[in-house]
Amino acid sequence: MSTVVPKPSKIEGIKLASEYLKGSLLDESTNGLDHFTDDAGILLKFHGSYQQDDRDLRTQRKKQGLDKAHSVMVRVRMPGGRFTAAQYRLLDNLAGDLGNGSLRVTTRQEIQYHGVPKTSMKMLVSTLNRSLLTTLAACGDVERNVLGCPAPIKDNRHAQMREDLMAFAAHFAPRSSSYWDIWLDGEKLEGFLPEDLSLLHVPTAGDDPVEPIYGKSYLPRKFKTGFAFPDDNCTDMMANDLGFLAILSDGEILGWDIYVGGGMGTTPSSKRTFPALGVALCYATRADFLKISEAIIKVYRDFGDRSDRKRARLKYIIADWGVDAFRAKVEEYLGHSIFAPTATAITSVDDHLGWHKQGDGKWFLGVPIENGRIKNDDGLQLKTGLRAIVDQFDLGGAFTCQQSILFSEIQESDKAAIEKILEDHHIARADQISSVRRWSMACPAMPTCGLAVTEAERALPELLDQIEAVVAKLGLENEAFTIRMTGCPNGCARPYNSDIGLVGRSAGRSEDGSSVPGTYTIFLGGRLIGDRLNRIYKDYVPFDQIPSELEIVLTRFRNERENGESFGEFCFRIQIAAGEVAGGVELPPE
Repeated sequence: MSTVVPKPSKIEGIKLASEYLKGSLLDESTNGLDHFTDDAGILLKFHGSYQQDDRDLRTQRKKQGLDKAHSVMVRVRMPGGRFTAAQYRLLDNLAGDLGNGSLRVTTRQEIQYHGVPKTSMKMLVSTLNRSLLTTLAACGDVERNVLGCPAPIKDNRHAQMREDLMAFAAHFAPRSSSYWDIWLDGEKLEGFLPEDLSLLHVPTAGDDPVEPIYGKSYLPRKFKTGFAFPDDNCTDMMANDLGFLAILSDGEILGWDIYVGGGMGTTPSSKRTFPALGVALCYATRADFLKISEAIIKVYRDFGDRSDRKRARLKYIIADWGVDAFRAKVEEYLGHSIFAPTATAITSVDDHLGWHKQGDGKWFLGVPIENGRIKNDDGLQLKTGLRAIVDQFDLGGAFTCQQSILFSEIQESDKAAIEKILEDHHIARADQISSVRRWSMACPAMPTCGLAVTEAERALPELLDQIEAVVAKLGLENEAFTIRMTGCPNGCARPYNSDIGLVGRSAGRSEDGSSVPGTYTIFLGGRLIGDRLNRIYKDYVPFDQIPSELEIVLTRFRNERENGESFGEFCFRIQIAAGEVAGGVELPPE
């Protein structure tokens, strides 16, 4: 019996024909037009950018006989979210000079620029690179930005995580010269790629001479990685394709439990797609974790689905094969066996907001940023205030996976002055916002994301106002639970392992054709520490009915919770016991 090999997707053909991601990008980047061709737009992602348009203007422009209002989103790859004071100043300046004036902190510790004219992209990318920031591999079918604990705590375990994280990020960066040829006229800047792979690279028969890890077609789909501590899963490590959980002894990292197969994206119309959390594959010492990681990525490269991009993530190999068969294939690529995982549990999470001691006499401060959008409004002068702190005290720091910002290396004598800057610019401290708002986040969605079916970032603040009122009425103000909202099922704000996930289901439109919040799927039963998926409570819920639907469940939580039980744990328990939550849809078996 012959085995029919599925035809590769069109995108696979574009990648293969691009000669290591060059394609027509060099010519198109300077041809003076306001948008890239569709094929070039596919390759553009590997260079850290998505082609977009202002969807609020589509109907109006169509009536006027105009094309879409094209622009590009440019994403800055920042391993562990770290930045210096000089880098922050540059990021801030470029937002006004070349973008729409705002900076967007992502749920993966990066910065995104929105509304960048295509004609400004080369200047933006080259300027970023010359300050040792890069957009390379911030998007595309490669290893993307690597997550790590952003807290600048001066102890061995945080330093060791940072060391391993940076080694991983460098090792799995693309090695083709295309990026430098297109955006920096062939100038390859130091500081991004290792000079020699020989000590770490695991040679495999048929390795490509240019891209020994990725090959000419790169990976079947995007690949995400996060590092975490058992007592602080602030990176949502299990939501990544590849996750590293530190195994500690006397404050030192001995090695890592490696998790594989996490991923949030799903397609409701395809029953063969689903969100997943990573499963424990093995334990690796710090000396071996890169070699094992390379073998994992190569197995994915060679066996991931290249015909159906909806099922191309690593999680589907794990689901189809099982973890034991996947482990055996990784061992085959390595040429030796690997250790069983230690089964160390995740116990806690810290958002790192507020004032904290670094451990060296200095302090760091975590400032909440609602939905990650750094801009000035009529009252809140967030962009100006954050810049004033950086300028006055020359502070660097890091972005968090909760879309917030940490400033580090603060002298105790400067704390009062920094708080005064926050107050003067109407920037709320962590102790001045509700627990509901503190643990919430949303993806950008409308009007820039081409995949969004409805609102998220622009709708969540109004929704939180109403949920705060419900929580206050029920006396639950001190409860910590995650609320995550996305404008589509792709899950960029990680809604599927939160206590409350709100996922865009269908669009709403006003009379003039502009976007208004539509309907959402409500998911319940994840939890703060990120180690459990939630499940559908109700589908196609209109935006204005979400608070009343949640009030029903929150009231039951207040009245029926067990001692010490969190909201997500309560929802999970009564789902398992009764197969429903307060009249919600029938829940399928696990």
